[in-house]
Amino acid sequence: MMKHTHKRVRKAVLPAAGLGTRFLPATKAQPKEMLTVVDKPLIQYVVEECVASGIDNIIVVTGRGKDAIEDHFDSSPELERFLESKGKKDQAELVRSIGRSVKFSYTRQKEPLGLGHAVLTARELVGDEPFAVLLGDVIIPGPRPATRQLVEVWEKTGVGAIAVEEVPHEKTSLYGIVDCAPEKRGSWDGKLLRIKGMVEKPSPKDAPSNLAVTGRYVLPPEVFEFLEKTKPGRGGEIQLTDALLALANEMSLYALIYEGKSYDAGDKLGFLKATVEFGLGNPEFGKEFRDYLKDLKL
Repeated sequence: MMKHTHKRVRKAVLPAAGLGTRFLPATKAQPKEMLTVVDKPLIQYVVEECVASGIDNIIVVTGRGKDAIEDHFDSSPELERFLESKGKKDQAELVRSIGRSVKFSYTRQKEPLGLGHAVLTARELVGDEPFAVLLGDVIIPGPRPATRQLVEVWEKTGVGAIAVEEVPHEKTSLYGIVDCAPEKRGSWDGKLLRIKGMVEKPSPKDAPSNLAVTGRYVLPPEVFEFLEKTKPGRGGEIQLTDALLALANEMSLYALIYEGKSYDAGDKLGFLKATVEFGLGNPEFGKEFRDYLKDLKL
């Protein structure tokens, strides 16, 4: 097992090869990651979180039918010129700024063989560096991004970490749940825990805790070695969870109860909740939207 050097986290892997079947027919001809919450596609919120976390190199793992993602973050000189010719300079600058702050790379997952396989697909582009993984259908707004909080754990400890949040005990069967022991190091006020185990969607009586995995990770490069050794499970898929468990047992891995609130926008109800709450917070029309909702007398 190679010993990793304590490098800065400057790369992120965004798995975006899934078929988005939960949103059919909307995702038949467009990627799930391009579905819009208010005025931005889901994946743009995730990219903005990366930028706010100090990451400047984003690796998107795509599949068939995902060209719209590359187009969205590519430059669009024709559109920019058109907007400027109409005197819409602010909109032209908005379009220009979308992909400006980071370098994008793309690699393709040719078959849907699981989240672990998607991350492994990015190995060559990540190299021998720590890196973040952000699931594209989970949005975590706020002034202090969840990924930034995980990066801080890495910077202070040299240990990888995954974001977790408390969920109602009766709903543990909807999530991946961690089994943890308190970690005394650092100044995280009991929010940093050492992972002992992980259980996928346990019943409330079998759940080791009510701490759910949230779709944000900062991992050492050694995780690729564990992914390579991970045997395919149900449906022939390589699960990231299996590799993380091996990493936790052989090396170390933390769970961080992060500050913030997540929206599972890969679920129809979660998507609606995100749309309403982001709409209410919009400076342009949030107040008018709030008044509209009040008038509905729900």
